[in-house]
Amino acid sequence: MSLNLLASEFQVVRDDTRCIACQVCVRQCANDVHAYDAESDVVYSDETRCVGCHRCATLCPTRALTIRLALHEFRPNANWTPAALYNLYKQSQTGGVLLSGMGCDQPYPVYFDHLLLNASQVTNPSIDPLREPMELRTVIGRRPGRVEVTQGPEGLRLETRLGPHLVLETPILFSAMSYGSISYNACLSLARAAKECGILYNTGEGGLHPTLYEYGPWTIAQVASGRFGVHPEYLRTAAALEIKIGQGAKPGIGGHLPGEKVTADVSRTRMIPEGTDALSPAPHHDIYSIEDLRQLIYALKEATNYEKPVGVKVAAVHHIAPIASGIARAGADYIAIDGLRGGTGAAPTVIRNHVGIPIELAIAAVDQRLREEGIRHQVSLIAGGSIRSSADVVKAIALGADAVYIATAALVAMGCHLCQKCYTGKCNWGIATQDPYLTKRLNPNIGVRRLANLIRAWSLEIKEMLGGMGLNAIESLRGNRDHLRGVGLNEVELNALGIQAAGAA
Repeated sequence: MSLNLLASEFQVVRDDTRCIACQVCVRQCANDVHAYDAESDVVYSDETRCVGCHRCATLCPTRALTIRLALHEFRPNANWTPAALYNLYKQSQTGGVLLSGMGCDQPYPVYFDHLLLNASQVTNPSIDPLREPMELRTVIGRRPGRVEVTQGPEGLRLETRLGPHLVLETPILFSAMSYGSISYNACLSLARAAKECGILYNTGEGGLHPTLYEYGPWTIAQVASGRFGVHPEYLRTAAALEIKIGQGAKPGIGGHLPGEKVTADVSRTRMIPEGTDALSPAPHHDIYSIEDLRQLIYALKEATNYEKPVGVKVAAVHHIAPIASGIARAGADYIAIDGLRGGTGAAPTVIRNHVGIPIELAIAAVDQRLREEGIRHQVSLIAGGSIRSSADVVKAIALGADAVYIATAALVAMGCHLCQKCYTGKCNWGIATQDPYLTKRLNPNIGVRRLANLIRAWSLEIKEMLGGMGLNAIESLRGNRDHLRGVGLNEVELNALGIQAAGAA
């Protein structure tokens, strides 16, 4: 056996004065970190297996466990950082592509944290959302350039035919996470929470489990390059359809669901053989131009009798503004843009950390471009990629989004601890796994309650922020960058975001 140059990432600190050898940690850890020695009646730990999910420490009845980063110190070198060395050791040992789950964790600027909101004072008084109406309802879809009405015997009659729309009770949707990448219990939690909150969730590229068809009115069905699970009933059941071109964690490349996750249920849903890897090609093999995309958009519209909005999801990349302009002109009813920090079940680490641009810059550029071309009303914009709080929601909308997608935040609400090992299929919290023993750890009833609580809490905070700005409707904030000011940003960044520096008149 060759020498392993990789040190453990985490320390498992066990307080022997508290540990009662109850073996809860042994039973709860899917990575076999803990083991029980019956002869000495002692539980010991193999730190090299620990991924830092905190399941054992959270459930330890005596709080005997603490998980800490193993801060191995290398000789200081600003170029050859410990992370760079670790990756070199790992690849020279395995010869494989480094994989990561969740979103980019590099220290790029988080522009949301450098944006400050406006507040009303004297001449434009604030609004109290507890005592005055506050409208968070959001409509997603194409809007007409003009509305024609005629006067009839019963009054005014609308002559303009309106396209299909999605109506959200709050400007938040659950982003695409496929059955296979996450467990059935997680999918069910998202679907039920979407119904309860009056919003929608996205199937991702894994099709729709038969028992979830009853949640069709609150479902966005994805059509991705692999066409997994796509059939006429799937298209007819959903409230909207979404063509997935790219995602923030892996722009320009395809997807991969390991065969270990393709159980009998996942196999039937995706319509692929059980136990086989589900490989999504990087491009759609029928889309090589905007004209090809337009053909697919209208094929899906025709297949659903023009009764459902059809959107397109793309990653935030260089030149995203002209890309979005082309998508809008191709007939999409909405464009979902996923930023650099968007999460994933599995992506090559080098792609996740070095490809794409932040969602804040992308959404501002697209909104501005569509306004300049006079077609902003023809398409809605949904921003995704590490929306962490209600403040991020409000800032994204002020930059130009109609609504936001959340995924990582939703998983955290259900218990995810961001250990970033989703691709192993050993999620100790029952979320990113198909192991029956592990999936039952996520109780859908609890998952629904926690997701609904999150959406309710954010909605209340959004109302408070709108009221503070003197606005009584979320619609009034969309693309209104006068309500934003930048702190700690240079002139190039301010211009890219289309905002002024804090303190400017």
